[in-house]
Amino acid sequence: MNRLANSASPYLLQHANNPVDWHPWGAEALQKARDENKLIIVSIGYSACHWCHVMEHESFEDEQVAQVMNDLFICIKVDREERPDIDQIYMSAIQLMTGRGGWPLNCICLPDQRPIYGGTYFRKQDWISLLLNLSEFYREKPQEAEEYAVRLTEGIRQYESVNFMSEQPTYSKDDLEAIVATWRKTFDMKEGGTGHAPKFPMPNNWLFLMRYAHLMKDEQIGEVVELTLKKMAYGGIYDHIGGGFARYSVDARWHVPHFEKMLYDNGQLVSLYAEAYTRQPDELYKEIVAETIAFVERELTSPEFGFYSALDADSEGVEGKFYTFTGEELEQVLGKDAAFAFKLYYGATDEGNWEEEQTNVLFRAREKEALADNLGYTLEEFDEELQESRRLVFEYRSQRVRPGLDHKIIASWNGLMLKGLCEAARVFPAENYQDLALKNAAFIRENLISADGKLNRIYGSAERIAFLDDYANVIDAFITLYELTFDLDWLTLARSLTNDAIVNYYDQQEGMFFYTSAENEELIARKCEIMDGVIPSSNSVMARNLKKLSLFFEDESYGKISSQLLCNLMPYMAKYGSVYSNWSLLLLEEVFGIYEVAITGTRAETVRQEFDKNYVPNKIILGGTQENLPLLQNRVGSTTRIFICKDKTCGLPADTVADALKQIAN
Repeated sequence: MNRLANSASPYLLQHANNPVDWHPWGAEALQKARDENKLIIVSIGYSACHWCHVMEHESFEDEQVAQVMNDLFICIKVDREERPDIDQIYMSAIQLMTGRGGWPLNCICLPDQRPIYGGTYFRKQDWISLLLNLSEFYREKPQEAEEYAVRLTEGIRQYESVNFMSEQPTYSKDDLEAIVATWRKTFDMKEGGTGHAPKFPMPNNWLFLMRYAHLMKDEQIGEVVELTLKKMAYGGIYDHIGGGFARYSVDARWHVPHFEKMLYDNGQLVSLYAEAYTRQPDELYKEIVAETIAFVERELTSPEFGFYSALDADSEGVEGKFYTFTGEELEQVLGKDAAFAFKLYYGATDEGNWEEEQTNVLFRAREKEALADNLGYTLEEFDEELQESRRLVFEYRSQRVRPGLDHKIIASWNGLMLKGLCEAARVFPAENYQDLALKNAAFIRENLISADGKLNRIYGSAERIAFLDDYANVIDAFITLYELTFDLDWLTLARSLTNDAIVNYYDQQEGMFFYTSAENEELIARKCEIMDGVIPSSNSVMARNLKKLSLFFEDESYGKISSQLLCNLMPYMAKYGSVYSNWSLLLLEEVFGIYEVAITGTRAETVRQEFDKNYVPNKIILGGTQENLPLLQNRVGSTTRIFICKDKTCGLPADTVADALKQIAN
């Protein structure tokens, strides 16, 4: 076994038996490169990554490849989920060099870590040729390598950076319309989503567009949001047997997924579908929320109620084997009659609807009501048979070799899932989502926050390190948990973490947050995460957190930082709306304002549940029986009352939700 044998990361452990002399990232490997004047291979991936497995099997398990790598290079393996700061730097380099990125990410660097070449997946012979050529290039032309490294490193430092804007603009609906105008052209009006294959769920995109449709009264945008949510829920990207979403679909109709299931996707999608239900109650949305949470609770929850990171795409060395079925298998499990109806509903065929593998990826191929009628069932009878068939298929599938579990518990992703649970608990109070949310929040507080109030990214890691996304998403979750429970401890903890983030991550001169703490290891560049992707950028989440905290605590210092962050980003947002969707949510709140809904008195929780049945996306909610926040001062009594405030002005107290809603313009 190589030097990865003692790692905690499942991804690094996957490579512990490679003949490649892998090092984990650290002082020992970096010093060795300098001492021996060897180029460094920085190879980055994650445990659920299919193509990472392919390159490992083709190249890193091969003795010939290993000999070239070991003789000529210092080889470092990095789990991108443990060290996103390292991944961020070398992903920037790859994107600058090739115009695209992804994993596995393989970067060739000078002995001082500065990159000179890189790419993603390489075939075995291409990889060998590349390494031999680069080794020769560095040996024969070290000055050229140095000059290229200088230029590329400067590019990395400038990549995804913005300028400090000293003048605060006045925001308007025109700014919002400009952001959406270009975006509209990319919508797939037949299958939902944007563009062609592959398709990613991009929850934050649809959250912004859903709120935009409501506040701007844009019916077309509302329709494309509804279409997308339905198509994703019907598609094979959703696990119709066990619940939960895969990372993306390889086709344009959400049918065949890349089968890994990531905690961060499912946490955000729970939030999205829960909010969609409030906007337009649909049993499909409720079903998706319930089944996704059930999947997370069953398969991604630790005994201590931390949430694990991911399930692999592969099992038994085959992508999607755990999740797919032949027509013959379904008949054996269900019997011919039940299998006939099941296959019609889920688009399965005897030949296989996934032609590449000659098997079936289940998706909702027909509307339930019409199919039940065609088959001579009542809807209730058909529902009962479907549920029984799904149970039998689930039990059959459970006997298979399971996909690998990445058991890392990451602060940032737990924050996303915790927020999803809180949103679901607000929309579906009869379910037990609040209990799971409180257990996870207690886990975060007790295990991921140190005695001195600092976050640790990875549960159980000896290396105390956290990044801005850890702070941003945990703070966001704790704010949302306060709005669910009115327990001030969660809001106070969110404020404490925010203050720590400002001290250690915020750059007063540039008006942006760095991704890494001032206390972290110094790398070749200190970057800001700005663009929203599958997960919203840490700067945009912090900007929205700060806006909310400025209102909860009437603290203008938070509001000033939030305003500066948005101001810096405004010149870029209209060009490519989908990568600034979370920033656009903040812009929505600037344009339309944020309602501060205070519910006081002994029935505050009951009234909060009633209020949350109404779709008011641009609000914060606070209350209870104690005067523990500025807006609650002199407003708490035995009688339950609702106060609607906005822009430092409050309306008369309302006794009912209906009367309170009359004070909300939109």
